Order: sequence, then structure tokens, then C-alpha cells
Amino acid sequence: MTSTPYTVADVMTTKVIAVTPTTGFKDIAAAMERWKVTALPVIEGEGRVVGVVSEADLMPKEEFHEHRPGLIEQMRRLGDTAKAGSTRAEDLMTTPAVTIRPDATLPRAARLMADRRIKRLPVVDADGTLKGIVSRADLLKVFLRTDEDLTAEIRQSVVERLFPLSHEAVKVTVSQGIATLTGQVRDSNLIPVAERLTHSVEGIVDVRCRLEPSTTA
Repeated sequence: MTSTPYTVADVMTTKVIAVTPTTGFKDIAAAMERWKVTALPVIEGEGRVVGVVSEADLMPKEEFHEHRPGLIEQMRRLGDTAKAGSTRAEDLMTTPAVTIRPDATLPRAARLMADRRIKRLPVVDADGTLKGIVSRADLLKVFLRTDEDLTAEIRQSVVERLFPLSHEAVKVTVSQGIATLTGQVRDSNLIPVAERLTHSVEGIVDVRCRLEPSTTA
């Protein structure tokens, strides 16, 4: 009953710095430093994402710079020791890349980042072609919406739709992202629904629902 939820496409960065499988170690490090990013998608062909190379993928080169790992350590950390001896993105990258589609909701993107413990996701279309990148900071953009914008959406998408006969008796205020609903409504069974839907509005920090059943018939 609320408006269309924000998607990854609404907040993602479309200007993406990427590397190819043959990009060298120093060029990868230089790109990360220049563009102030901690990971880069690796693309081939016309932009298909084949992996992601991150700072963590580059660190073994420095970690094992002054000593060669012993046999036991090599067996225990095969991936890291292999990366320590690698010089190109195709051997350093993590593959397959964890990606997301542009039409995915922001909560889905947030859960994926949390589950995989990553800070950003390449955004790809159905063919796996890179369309953008979404970061943790991008997901927080919805909390920059103004209180006035949030108030208008709650009134239109929640209050007026749930309470078409008594919506004028409902007052909606939003301060610092915290929404407060006060007033009397005819159908008390819809009060918990109103609270839940208000919580679902992108950019809302918290909800204080003080709606009461109407005392008039």
C-alpha cells in the first residue's frame, strides 16, 4: 500500500572504476589510491563482471614480502600464498563476484553485504554486465530525505489509503526522521498496520504511533 520502495538503481554510483583480468598489481593499487576505493570489479569483454579485487586480495603480497611461508603455512593458507606470488587481477581477484541487480531493494542489498561481510556490491544486469556499484554509504542516502518529504509520503501512501474516511483527523509529523502519528481513526484494527507501513517508508528512523479508536460512530 506504500509507494514503490527504493531500489539499488536509485542510490547506486554509475561511474565505476574497473580493471580487466590482465591489469597488473601496481596499476590496481594505484587505481585504489587514486579513486579512494577499497575494491574494484574485474570485467572482461563488453563489461561482464568476472570477479572483484580488494585490498584484502593485495595484502598477502606485503605480508609475505620479507619471508617465505613454511610448508605448513602454505597448506593452511593456500589462497593467500598463491595471491602473494600473483601479479595480475585474474590471479588476485575473488571469484565469482558477489553482485546484485539494479531492481533489488535496499534491505536486500544491506542483508547481502552483512551476510558476506563486504562493503560494496557490483550492480549487474541479467547478462552480468556492470551497471554500477552500490556501497554501504549509498544505502544510507535514503536517510538524507527531508522531514517534509517523509511527512508527505506517509500522509499520502499510508494515512489517506488506510483511513479514507478519517484521514483528516490524523496528524503526521516527522522530526529528524522520527515519525509521529496522532489522532482518532474509525477502524482500530488498522492502527498496527499504519505503524508497520510507516516504518517501511525509506528514510524513517523510528515511529511513534499514538492513534486511537474514534469515539464517534
